[in-house]
Amino acid sequence: MNAPVDVSFFTRAAKPLTSYRKYWASRFGTSKFLPMSRAEMDVLGWDSCDIIVVTGDAYVDHPSFGMAVIGRMLEAQGFRVGIIAQPDWQSADPFKALGKPNLFFGVTAGNMDSMINRYTADRKIRSDDAYTPGDIGGKRPDRAALVYSQRCREAYKDVPIILGGIEGSLRRIAHYDYWSDKVRRSVVIDAKCDLLLYGNAERAIVEIAHRLAAKEPVASMTDIRGTAFIRRSGDETAQGWFEIDSTNVDAPGRVEAHVNPYLMISEQAKEQGATCAREDEAAEVAVKAESAGSPVLTKLPQANPAIKPLTFVPNPSLSHMQGKIKVPPRDKSVIRLPSYEQVKSDAVLYAHANRVLHLETNPGNARALVQAHGEGATARDVWITPPPIPLTTAEMDYVFDLPYARSPHPAYQDEAGSHDGATKIPAWEMIRFSVNIMRGCFGGCTFCSITEHEGRIIQSRSEDSVIREIEAIRDTVKGFTGAISDLGGPTANMYRIGCKSPEIEAACRKPSCVYPGICSNLNTDHNPLIKMYRRARALKGVKKILISSGLRYDLAVQSPEYVKELVTHHVGGYLKIAPEHTEQGPLTKMMKPGIGSYDKFKQMFEKYTLEAGKKQFLIPYFIAAHPGTSDEDMMNLAIWLKKNGFRADQVQTFYPSPMATATTMYHTNKNPLRKITRDSETVDIVRGDKRRRLHKAFLRYHDANNWPLLREALKAMGRADLIGNGKHHLIPTFQPLTDGGYVSARKKNSTTVALKPVTPVKGRILTQHTGLPPRDNGSGKPGGKPFVRKPR
Repeated sequence: MNAPVDVSFFTRAAKPLTSYRKYWASRFGTSKFLPMSRAEMDVLGWDSCDIIVVTGDAYVDHPSFGMAVIGRMLEAQGFRVGIIAQPDWQSADPFKALGKPNLFFGVTAGNMDSMINRYTADRKIRSDDAYTPGDIGGKRPDRAALVYSQRCREAYKDVPIILGGIEGSLRRIAHYDYWSDKVRRSVVIDAKCDLLLYGNAERAIVEIAHRLAAKEPVASMTDIRGTAFIRRSGDETAQGWFEIDSTNVDAPGRVEAHVNPYLMISEQAKEQGATCAREDEAAEVAVKAESAGSPVLTKLPQANPAIKPLTFVPNPSLSHMQGKIKVPPRDKSVIRLPSYEQVKSDAVLYAHANRVLHLETNPGNARALVQAHGEGATARDVWITPPPIPLTTAEMDYVFDLPYARSPHPAYQDEAGSHDGATKIPAWEMIRFSVNIMRGCFGGCTFCSITEHEGRIIQSRSEDSVIREIEAIRDTVKGFTGAISDLGGPTANMYRIGCKSPEIEAACRKPSCVYPGICSNLNTDHNPLIKMYRRARALKGVKKILISSGLRYDLAVQSPEYVKELVTHHVGGYLKIAPEHTEQGPLTKMMKPGIGSYDKFKQMFEKYTLEAGKKQFLIPYFIAAHPGTSDEDMMNLAIWLKKNGFRADQVQTFYPSPMATATTMYHTNKNPLRKITRDSETVDIVRGDKRRRLHKAFLRYHDANNWPLLREALKAMGRADLIGNGKHHLIPTFQPLTDGGYVSARKKNSTTVALKPVTPVKGRILTQHTGLPPRDNGSGKPGGKPFVRKPR
C-alpha cells in the first residue's frame, strides 16, 4: 500500500545492509532469544560465539533496546551473537561466561548513560534503575563503558573491543564531566577500546564484523564512518589528509613596541628602523643647496650602483596566486581541534572545540576531526570520522522487521513464569506496547543530545512496516488489551519531514531546522503521519492509539488537520508538551520557540477538544536552572504558572550531560551558538546548590516548604509586593507547619526522605497539600472524619 520511499533526498553512497554475503554460521538459523549462558549455546549447537555483546541493561529482545537491535542485526548477517547483561564487574570471570568470542566484544553501557542513570541532577544517588529487573539500582558500575571495556580486555587480551552506545557516543572527544566537575579525556583513551562507534551504528558494526571475519586487522579499519580511534604520530594511515588547524580562536597580529617617552621624534624613528620625515626634508634641502653652489656642509654618501631594488613576482605554486582559492576536498580534510590539555586548562578553547564539533554533524558535509591527547612520547591523536550515513526507509524496515521476541529474556521470569511481578523491568513495561516509527531530530535543543547521537536527518520507516509491528504486538505480546501506548520516536511529529532540496540538505550547517523559526526549506507536511494514524486505529483488535512521545508543537501548528486528528483520537486525557520556559533569556540559549507558539497550540488544542466533546488537558514541562536563566526569569515563570493555574509536581533541574551545547555553556560561561572569541558573549550560569534550589523552588511556588526561601529571594530582588495573601500574590505571608522536605512524584527518584511526625499546634491550620498527616481530631483514629463546622 505504501512503498518505502525515502523522505530525505540525502545521497546515500553507502553499502546497503542487505548486500553482504552471509557468514557461514548462518546455517545455525535464528534463535528465539540470543543466548546468555553456555547451556543456551549448547541447545543451539554452538561451540563458541562469534560476537559477544556486553551491556549494562537487562536483556530485552525488543527494537527499543540497543543490544537487541545490534544483536539481531549481526545474527541476520550470519554471526553467532551472545549477550552478557549486567555482569558483576568486580572481576573478569563473568566476562568469560560465554567463552572467547571469535571476532570481537561489543560493549555498551546501555540505553542510558550510566552516570545519568545512577545520579539525579543534584548528584544524589538514585535508588532505582528502570532497565533492571525489579527496578533495583546499583546493578551497573559508574562509567560502565570504561569498566566493561577494561574487564573484557582483562578476560581476553587479544580480542578486539568495539565500544558503542550513547555513553561512548557522547564522550568521543575530551568532554566536561558534571559529576567530577572537570574535563575528562576521550572515552577512546580511557576505555582502551579498538574502535568507538557513535550514533546509530548498524552500518558500521556490520562492516566491521565482515571485515574482521575476513581476517582484516582492526587497526587498519580507519575508513569507516561514525567511528573514533587512536592514531600515534607518524602513523602511515594518516598520510594524504589535509589538516585544518583550529586549535586557537584568536590569531595574534603584529606586536608594536612600546615608545620611550624620553626619546626625540628622530630617535624614536631610528629605534624602529626608520627616519624622521623632518630630517629627510632637511637633507633634501641641503642637496639642492649644494647643487646650486652652496658650501658643502655634510658629505652625503653616494648610492652603490651594484645594489638593485627588489622586484616582487607572483609565485605560481601558491594557491592564492592562482586567482580562486582551492579548498581541499572535504572527504580528505581533517580539522585539528584544541588538544585535551588545552581544553582542560582553557574554557574558551573548550567552547570553541564544542562549537566546531556541532558544526561538523551533517553527514553531507562533515569533515573528520582530530584531537591530541598527551605530549611528547605519550602523545596520541583521537580521530573521529564523519557521521554515519542515515539509513534508507527500506533499511529501517529491515532493522525493525528482524525476529525480535518482544519480551525480556526468560532468565528474568519470576516464579509464575511472568515478567509482571517482582522481576518487572520498568523500561520494558513503558515501551511494551509502543512502536518506534522514526529516528533523528532536527530540533537542536541545546540541553538535549539526540542530535549528537542520532543526527538531525529524519530516518522514517514505511507505513507498512509500522502496521506489521502493530499487528505483531496485537497477536503475540502477552497482556495486550487493545491500546498502543505510543507511535513515535525522539519526537512525535517529525515522521517523513525533511528538507525540500537535496543540495541544501547536503550543504546545510545550521544546528536546527526550526529555530529561530521554521526553515523555509523544511517540508512540514503531516499528511503521511495522519494517514498512518487512521490506518493504525482501523486495525481489528486495536481500540486506541495513544501518542506519548514529545510533541514539537511549533511544527504541529503548521498542520491544523494534524492537531485535530491528534486531539480527537490520540490523547488519553493529558498531553505533555515542553515549552521549557516563558522568558527569552533562557529560551534563546535552549533554542526553543517563544511562549507565543505554545499559546497558539493551546488555542487549537482547546478548540478541537471542545469540538470532540472531551475533557482533556495540556501538561507543560519546564526546566529550572538552565544556562542563561536569571532569578528574574524564574520569578516571571512562576507568575505565569500561577496566572495560568499550573502547579508542577515533577520538576526537572538542568542536567549537564556530556557534549551537549548547554553543558558547554555551563562549564565555560560562553555561548557556542555564536562564534567563540576571548571577548564573545558570556552566559549567566546557575551554579551552587542554593541558587539551583531557588530556581526549582520558583517552579514549585505552591509548595509551602519553598516559601521561606522564596520570601528571602523576593525581598532581595525588590519584589516584596509578590508576598501576600491575595490572589495576585505569589506566596503568602503565613507559614504552615512543614517537615521541610520534598519527595518527588516519581517513585524512588532519589534518596528517600522520611517524613517526620507532626504534632498539631493549637491554632495552626494543617493541610494535605504538602503531604502532612491528617489533623488530630481526638478520635484516636488516624483516618477519622475531619471536623465540619456547622453553618450558623
